[in-house]
Amino acid sequence: MWNYEKRLQYPIKINNTNPRLASIIISQYGGPDGELGASLRYLSQRYSMPYPEVKGALTDIGTEELAHLEMIASIVHQLTRNLTPEEVKKQGFEPYFVDHTTGVYPQAAAGFPFSAGSLQVKGDPITDLHEDMAADAATV
Repeated sequence: MWNYEKRLQYPIKINNTNPRLASIIISQYGGPDGELGASLRYLSQRYSMPYPEVKGALTDIGTEELAHLEMIASIVHQLTRNLTPEEVKKQGFEPYFVDHTTGVYPQAAAGFPFSAGSLQVKGDPITDLHEDMAADAATV
């Protein structure tokens, strides 16, 4: 299907932990307009797209969103790896840490887990493309 090079397109090299920042960035991973939803949105909408060129574009965009998901996960992981109990408490990371320790879990910054309820696939090309644009605009 495609070649996976086993490296990030844009390498992530974070030296200092910052769980407070990670608890905000996690929304870009699994929040309502995050990369997980974006990839599922595009890859699901492609099936009912009647135009082959647009169907191919949705496939390309959906797989690119998966690459973004990998980069966001790397950021969150590097911001939270090797935390001490003192850092967890000082940075206000306890609510996340209690449930997931330093695992990368798809959730919004507010704490609610990823849900497919935050995306739409209607089967109508115009409606679906408008929804895609609205979701992408929300992350800017």
